Amino acid sequence: MTDPRIKNLARTLVEYSVAIKPGDVVMLSGELAGLPLLRETYKEVVRAGGHPVVNLNDEIMGDYLLRNGSDQQLEWISPLEYFLAKDANVLIAIRSTDNTRRGTSIDPKRMALRAKSRNELNRIRFERSAANDLRWTLTQFPTEAYAQEADMSLAEFEDFVYGATFADQPDPVAKWRELGANQQKYVDWLKGKKQVVVRGANVDLTLSIEGRTFVNSDGKHNMPSGEIFTGPVENSVNGWVRFTYPAIRESRVVEGVELKFEQGKVISATAKKNESYLLAQLESDPGARYLGEFAIGTNFGIQRFTGNILFDEKIGGTIHMALGRGYPETGSRNESAIHWDMICDMRDGAEIIVDGELLYKNGQFAF
Repeated sequence: MTDPRIKNLARTLVEYSVAIKPGDVVMLSGELAGLPLLRETYKEVVRAGGHPVVNLNDEIMGDYLLRNGSDQQLEWISPLEYFLAKDANVLIAIRSTDNTRRGTSIDPKRMALRAKSRNELNRIRFERSAANDLRWTLTQFPTEAYAQEADMSLAEFEDFVYGATFADQPDPVAKWRELGANQQKYVDWLKGKKQVVVRGANVDLTLSIEGRTFVNSDGKHNMPSGEIFTGPVENSVNGWVRFTYPAIRESRVVEGVELKFEQGKVISATAKKNESYLLAQLESDPGARYLGEFAIGTNFGIQRFTGNILFDEKIGGTIHMALGRGYPETGSRNESAIHWDMICDMRDGAEIIVDGELLYKNGQFAF
Protein backbone atom coordinates (compact mmCIF):
# COMPACT_ATOMS: atom_id res chain seq x y z
CA MET A 1 0.00 0.00 0.00
CA THR A 2 1.46 3.37 -1.05
CA ASP A 3 2.29 5.80 1.76
CA PRO A 4 -0.27 8.62 1.41
CA ARG A 5 2.52 11.15 2.00
CA ILE A 6 4.14 10.01 -1.28
CA LYS A 7 0.91 10.76 -3.11
CA ASN A 8 0.67 14.11 -1.33
CA LEU A 9 4.20 15.04 -2.39
CA ALA A 10 3.59 13.98 -6.00
CA ARG A 11 0.41 16.05 -6.14
CA THR A 12 2.21 19.07 -4.65
CA LEU A 13 4.98 18.84 -7.26
CA VAL A 14 2.57 18.67 -10.19
CA GLU A 15 -0.16 21.05 -9.04
CA TYR A 16 1.89 23.67 -7.14
CA SER A 17 5.61 23.51 -7.93
CA VAL A 18 5.36 23.33 -11.73
CA ALA A 19 1.59 23.75 -12.29
CA ILE A 20 1.36 21.36 -15.23
CA LYS A 21 -1.13 22.29 -17.93
CA PRO A 22 -2.71 20.07 -20.61
CA GLY A 23 -0.26 19.54 -23.46
CA ASP A 24 2.92 20.23 -21.45
CA VAL A 25 5.89 18.02 -22.35
CA VAL A 26 7.18 16.88 -18.96
CA MET A 27 10.63 15.37 -18.43
CA LEU A 28 10.41 13.12 -15.38
CA SER A 29 13.93 12.21 -14.29
CA GLY A 30 15.13 9.94 -11.50
CA GLU A 31 16.89 6.80 -10.35
CA LEU A 32 15.58 3.30 -9.77
CA ALA A 33 15.62 3.75 -5.99
CA GLY A 34 12.98 6.47 -6.31
CA LEU A 35 10.43 4.49 -8.31
CA PRO A 36 7.57 4.81 -5.78
CA LEU A 37 7.59 8.62 -6.05
CA LEU A 38 8.34 8.55 -9.78
CA ARG A 39 5.30 6.37 -10.39
CA GLU A 40 2.96 8.55 -8.34
CA THR A 41 4.29 11.69 -10.02
CA TYR A 42 3.82 10.07 -13.45
CA LYS A 43 0.18 9.41 -12.57
CA GLU A 44 -0.34 13.01 -11.49
CA VAL A 45 1.23 14.30 -14.74
CA VAL A 46 -1.17 12.15 -16.76
CA ARG A 47 -4.15 13.32 -14.69
CA ALA A 48 -3.10 16.93 -15.32
CA GLY A 49 -3.03 16.35 -19.09
CA GLY A 50 0.75 16.45 -19.52
CA HIS A 51 2.91 14.29 -21.79
CA PRO A 52 5.45 12.53 -19.53
CA VAL A 53 8.87 11.57 -20.89
CA VAL A 54 10.63 9.32 -18.37
CA ASN A 55 14.41 9.48 -18.02
CA LEU A 56 15.13 6.61 -15.64
CA ASN A 57 18.77 6.24 -14.62
CA ASP A 58 20.57 3.26 -13.15
CA GLU A 59 23.46 4.28 -10.89
CA ILE A 60 25.42 1.07 -11.47
CA MET A 61 25.51 1.69 -15.22
CA GLY A 62 26.39 5.35 -14.71
CA ASP A 63 29.16 4.36 -12.31
CA TYR A 64 30.58 1.92 -14.88
CA LEU A 65 30.74 4.63 -17.54
CA LEU A 66 32.56 7.04 -15.24
CA ARG A 67 35.13 4.41 -14.29
CA ASN A 68 35.66 2.72 -17.66
CA GLY A 69 34.51 5.01 -20.45
CA SER A 70 36.89 6.88 -22.74
CA ASP A 71 37.06 10.68 -22.64
CA GLN A 72 34.99 10.70 -25.84
CA GLN A 73 32.31 8.56 -24.20
CA LEU A 74 32.25 10.75 -21.08
CA GLU A 75 31.76 13.86 -23.23
CA TRP A 76 29.11 12.38 -25.55
CA ILE A 77 25.62 13.85 -25.16
CA SER A 78 22.52 11.96 -26.22
CA PRO A 79 20.20 13.71 -28.69
CA LEU A 80 17.43 13.03 -26.18
CA GLU A 81 19.26 15.20 -23.62
CA TYR A 82 19.38 18.07 -26.12
CA PHE A 83 15.73 17.63 -27.02
CA LEU A 84 14.60 17.72 -23.41
CA ALA A 85 16.83 20.69 -22.53
CA LYS A 86 15.54 22.72 -25.47
CA ASP A 87 11.94 21.60 -25.92
CA ALA A 88 10.46 20.23 -22.69
CA ASN A 89 8.05 22.60 -20.95
CA VAL A 90 8.62 21.09 -17.51
CA LEU A 91 11.39 19.25 -15.69
CA ILE A 92 10.66 17.23 -12.56
CA ALA A 93 13.83 15.71 -11.07
CA ILE A 94 13.54 13.16 -8.26
CA ARG A 95 16.81 12.31 -6.57
CA SER A 96 17.32 8.95 -4.92
CA THR A 97 20.21 6.60 -4.28
CA ASP A 98 21.00 3.35 -2.54
CA ASN A 99 24.68 4.31 -2.05
CA THR A 100 25.74 7.88 -1.29
CA ARG A 101 29.43 6.97 -1.54
CA ARG A 102 29.33 5.12 -4.86
CA GLY A 103 31.58 7.59 -6.65
CA THR A 104 34.06 8.30 -3.87
CA SER A 105 36.97 6.46 -5.51
CA ILE A 106 36.39 7.81 -9.02
CA ASP A 107 39.08 10.18 -10.31
CA PRO A 108 37.72 13.73 -9.72
CA LYS A 109 39.10 14.80 -13.11
CA ARG A 110 36.89 12.24 -14.88
CA MET A 111 33.86 13.48 -12.98
CA ALA A 112 34.77 17.08 -13.80
CA LEU A 113 35.10 16.16 -17.51
CA ARG A 114 31.64 14.60 -17.46
CA ALA A 115 30.17 17.65 -15.73
CA LYS A 116 31.93 20.10 -18.05
CA SER A 117 30.52 18.34 -21.11
CA ARG A 118 27.01 19.19 -19.80
CA ASN A 119 27.82 22.88 -19.44
CA GLU A 120 25.90 23.86 -22.57
CA LEU A 121 22.84 21.86 -21.48
CA ASN A 122 22.93 23.56 -18.09
CA ARG A 123 23.27 26.98 -19.72
CA ILE A 124 20.20 26.29 -21.86
CA ARG A 125 18.14 25.17 -18.87
CA PHE A 126 19.24 28.09 -16.69
CA GLU A 127 18.45 30.64 -19.40
CA ARG A 128 15.08 29.07 -20.23
CA SER A 129 14.21 29.01 -16.53
CA ALA A 130 15.17 32.69 -16.15
CA ALA A 131 12.95 33.53 -19.15
CA ASN A 132 10.05 31.50 -17.64
CA ASP A 133 10.21 29.19 -20.64
CA LEU A 134 11.03 26.14 -18.51
CA ARG A 135 9.29 25.25 -15.28
CA TRP A 136 11.27 22.88 -13.09
CA THR A 137 11.36 21.36 -9.65
CA LEU A 138 13.69 19.08 -7.75
CA THR A 139 12.95 16.82 -4.80
CA GLN A 140 14.23 13.69 -3.08
CA PHE A 141 12.77 10.30 -2.28
CA PRO A 142 13.87 8.95 1.12
CA THR A 143 16.03 5.81 0.98
CA GLU A 144 18.03 3.76 3.45
CA ALA A 145 21.23 5.32 2.11
CA TYR A 146 20.03 8.88 2.75
CA ALA A 147 18.76 7.85 6.18
CA GLN A 148 22.13 6.36 7.07
CA GLU A 149 23.86 9.54 5.88
CA ALA A 150 21.62 11.55 8.19
CA ASP A 151 22.17 9.18 11.16
CA MET A 152 18.50 8.20 11.19
CA SER A 153 16.41 5.10 10.71
CA LEU A 154 14.47 5.00 7.44
CA ALA A 155 11.20 5.68 9.29
CA GLU A 156 12.75 8.71 11.02
CA PHE A 157 14.13 10.03 7.74
CA GLU A 158 10.79 9.56 5.97
CA ASP A 159 9.15 11.62 8.72
CA PHE A 160 11.87 14.26 8.29
CA VAL A 161 11.46 14.46 4.48
CA TYR A 162 7.68 14.51 4.46
CA GLY A 163 7.67 17.03 7.31
CA ALA A 164 10.12 19.33 5.51
CA THR A 165 8.04 19.18 2.30
CA PHE A 166 4.71 19.59 4.19
CA ALA A 167 3.57 16.32 2.61
CA ASP A 168 2.38 15.23 6.06
CA GLN A 169 -0.04 18.19 6.22
CA PRO A 170 -3.69 18.20 5.13
CA ASP A 171 -3.01 21.10 2.72
CA PRO A 172 0.68 21.28 1.74
CA VAL A 173 0.07 24.00 -0.86
CA ALA A 174 -1.40 26.37 1.72
CA LYS A 175 1.69 25.88 3.91
CA TRP A 176 4.03 26.71 1.03
CA ARG A 177 2.07 29.84 0.18
CA GLU A 178 2.31 30.98 3.80
CA LEU A 179 6.09 30.49 3.83
CA GLY A 180 6.43 32.32 0.52
CA ALA A 181 4.46 35.34 1.77
CA ASN A 182 6.72 35.64 4.84
CA GLN A 183 9.87 35.53 2.71
CA GLN A 184 8.56 38.06 0.20
CA LYS A 185 8.73 40.95 2.67
CA TYR A 186 12.51 40.51 2.91
CA VAL A 187 12.87 40.19 -0.85
CA ASP A 188 10.92 43.44 -1.21
CA TRP A 189 13.10 45.19 1.41
CA LEU A 190 16.30 44.13 -0.36
CA LYS A 191 15.20 45.51 -3.73
CA GLY A 192 17.50 48.31 -4.80
CA LYS A 193 20.04 47.72 -2.03
CA LYS A 194 23.76 47.75 -2.88
CA GLN A 195 26.28 46.58 -0.28
CA VAL A 196 26.25 43.53 1.99
CA VAL A 197 28.56 42.94 4.95
CA VAL A 198 28.59 39.50 6.60
CA ARG A 199 30.47 39.19 9.90
CA GLY A 200 30.79 36.46 12.49
CA ALA A 201 33.11 33.91 14.03
CA ASN A 202 33.34 32.06 10.71
CA VAL A 203 32.95 34.83 8.16
CA ASP A 204 34.12 38.33 7.29
CA LEU A 205 32.91 39.18 3.81
CA THR A 206 31.77 42.16 1.80
CA LEU A 207 29.92 41.85 -1.49
CA SER A 208 27.82 43.94 -3.83
CA ILE A 209 24.21 43.20 -4.80
CA GLU A 210 23.80 46.40 -6.80
CA GLY A 211 21.56 45.75 -9.79
CA ARG A 212 20.92 42.18 -8.64
CA THR A 213 17.61 40.54 -7.71
CA PHE A 214 16.78 38.40 -4.69
CA VAL A 215 14.57 35.41 -5.48
CA ASN A 216 11.89 34.08 -3.15
CA SER A 217 12.39 30.30 -3.13
CA ASP A 218 9.08 28.96 -1.82
CA GLY A 219 8.81 25.40 -3.09
CA LYS A 220 8.36 26.18 -6.77
CA HIS A 221 11.82 24.88 -7.74
CA ASN A 222 13.43 23.07 -4.82
CA MET A 223 11.11 20.91 -2.76
CA PRO A 224 11.56 21.45 0.11
CA SER A 225 12.60 25.06 -0.04
CA GLY A 226 12.82 28.01 2.29
CA GLU A 227 15.49 30.50 1.25
CA ILE A 228 16.04 33.83 -0.43
CA PHE A 229 18.99 34.08 -2.80
CA THR A 230 20.78 36.27 -5.30
CA GLY A 231 23.90 36.31 -7.44
CA PRO A 232 26.49 38.77 -6.08
CA VAL A 233 28.32 41.10 -8.46
CA GLU A 234 31.08 38.81 -9.69
CA ASN A 235 34.15 40.91 -8.90
CA SER A 236 32.79 42.39 -5.65
CA VAL A 237 33.42 39.66 -3.09
CA ASN A 238 36.26 40.32 -0.65
CA GLY A 239 37.21 38.64 2.63
CA TRP A 240 37.04 35.10 3.91
CA VAL A 241 34.58 32.43 5.02
CA ARG A 242 34.91 29.16 6.90
CA PHE A 243 32.04 26.78 6.14
CA THR A 244 30.83 25.10 9.30
CA TYR A 245 29.19 22.09 7.67
CA PRO A 246 30.79 19.54 5.32
CA ALA A 247 30.55 20.45 1.62
CA ILE A 248 29.37 17.39 -0.31
CA ARG A 249 29.57 16.99 -4.08
CA GLU A 250 29.67 13.91 -6.32
CA SER A 251 29.82 11.60 -3.27
CA ARG A 252 32.87 13.47 -1.91
CA VAL A 253 32.71 14.89 1.62
CA VAL A 254 34.95 17.94 1.93
CA GLU A 255 35.28 19.16 5.52
CA GLY A 256 36.59 22.38 7.01
CA VAL A 257 36.48 24.39 3.78
CA GLU A 258 37.92 27.89 4.10
CA LEU A 259 37.99 30.31 1.17
CA LYS A 260 39.60 33.71 0.75
CA PHE A 261 38.34 36.13 -1.91
CA GLU A 262 39.89 39.13 -3.60
CA GLN A 263 37.92 41.09 -6.19
CA GLY A 264 35.46 38.22 -6.41
CA LYS A 265 37.97 35.45 -7.05
CA VAL A 266 38.96 32.63 -4.71
CA ILE A 267 42.69 33.22 -4.21
CA SER A 268 43.14 30.70 -1.40
CA ALA A 269 41.26 27.48 -0.62
CA THR A 270 41.93 24.95 2.11
CA ALA A 271 40.07 21.99 3.60
CA LYS A 272 40.70 19.60 6.47
CA LYS A 273 39.47 16.63 4.45
CA ASN A 274 39.55 16.03 0.67
CA GLU A 275 41.34 19.29 -0.08
CA SER A 276 42.64 17.87 -3.37
CA TYR A 277 39.07 17.40 -4.59
CA LEU A 278 38.20 20.99 -3.64
CA LEU A 279 41.19 22.31 -5.56
CA ALA A 280 40.36 20.14 -8.59
CA GLN A 281 36.83 21.55 -8.73
CA LEU A 282 38.15 25.11 -8.54
CA GLU A 283 40.16 24.37 -11.69
CA SER A 284 37.06 23.22 -13.63
CA ASP A 285 36.91 26.54 -15.50
CA PRO A 286 37.43 30.26 -14.78
CA GLY A 287 33.93 30.72 -13.32
CA ALA A 288 34.46 28.02 -10.68
CA ARG A 289 36.48 30.46 -8.53
CA TYR A 290 33.67 33.04 -8.36
CA LEU A 291 30.40 33.03 -6.43
CA GLY A 292 27.23 32.39 -8.39
CA GLU A 293 24.93 32.54 -5.37
CA PHE A 294 24.54 34.12 -1.94
CA ALA A 295 21.55 32.91 0.09
CA ILE A 296 19.86 32.93 3.49
CA GLY A 297 18.18 29.73 4.72
CA THR A 298 14.74 30.35 6.24
CA ASN A 299 13.16 26.94 6.82
CA PHE A 300 13.14 26.50 10.59
CA GLY A 301 11.41 23.16 10.12
CA ILE A 302 14.87 21.92 9.06
CA GLN A 303 17.21 22.13 12.02
CA ARG A 304 19.64 19.26 11.61
CA PHE A 305 22.38 18.51 9.10
CA THR A 306 21.60 15.47 6.95
CA GLY A 307 24.46 15.43 4.44
CA ASN A 308 22.02 16.33 1.66
CA ILE A 309 22.25 19.84 0.24
CA LEU A 310 18.62 19.91 -0.87
CA PHE A 311 17.67 20.07 2.81
CA ASP A 312 20.81 21.41 4.46
CA GLU A 313 21.05 24.67 2.52
CA LYS A 314 17.56 25.60 3.79
CA ILE A 315 18.42 25.19 7.51
CA GLY A 316 16.95 28.17 9.35
CA GLY A 317 19.75 30.29 10.81
CA THR A 318 22.33 29.61 8.09
CA ILE A 319 23.64 31.20 4.94
CA HIS A 320 25.06 29.41 1.95
CA MET A 321 27.14 30.39 -1.03
CA ALA A 322 27.66 28.57 -4.30
CA LEU A 323 30.87 28.47 -6.24
CA GLY A 324 30.32 28.50 -9.99
CA ARG A 325 27.27 29.02 -12.15
CA GLY A 326 24.79 31.66 -11.07
CA TYR A 327 21.08 31.92 -11.81
CA PRO A 328 20.41 34.43 -14.63
CA GLU A 329 17.13 35.53 -13.02
CA THR A 330 19.18 37.07 -10.19
CA GLY A 331 21.28 39.04 -12.65
CA SER A 332 24.29 36.75 -12.20
CA ARG A 333 26.62 36.58 -15.18
CA ASN A 334 28.88 33.87 -13.79
CA GLU A 335 29.12 30.73 -15.90
CA SER A 336 30.71 27.44 -14.89
CA ALA A 337 30.29 23.69 -15.14
CA ILE A 338 29.85 23.56 -11.36
CA HIS A 339 27.36 24.98 -8.89
CA TRP A 340 28.58 23.92 -5.45
CA ASP A 341 26.67 25.09 -2.38
CA MET A 342 28.50 25.46 0.94
CA ILE A 343 26.83 26.28 4.27
CA CYS A 344 27.83 28.54 7.17
CA ASP A 345 25.98 28.66 10.52
CA MET A 346 25.03 32.19 11.62
CA ARG A 347 23.51 31.40 15.02
CA ASP A 348 26.61 32.35 17.01
CA GLY A 349 26.29 36.13 16.98
CA ALA A 350 26.93 36.58 13.25
CA GLU A 351 25.18 39.39 11.44
CA ILE A 352 24.30 40.67 7.98
CA ILE A 353 24.33 44.43 7.39
CA VAL A 354 22.89 45.85 4.17
CA ASP A 355 23.65 49.45 3.21
CA GLY A 356 24.44 50.15 6.85
CA GLU A 357 21.21 48.66 8.24
CA LEU A 358 21.00 45.46 10.29
CA LEU A 359 19.07 42.80 8.36
CA TYR A 360 19.96 39.66 10.27
CA LYS A 361 21.60 38.62 13.54
CA ASN A 362 22.05 35.35 15.44
CA GLY A 363 20.34 33.38 12.69
CA GLN A 364 17.17 35.51 12.68
CA PHE A 365 15.92 38.44 10.64
CA ALA A 366 16.07 41.64 12.68
CA PHE A 367 12.50 42.71 11.79
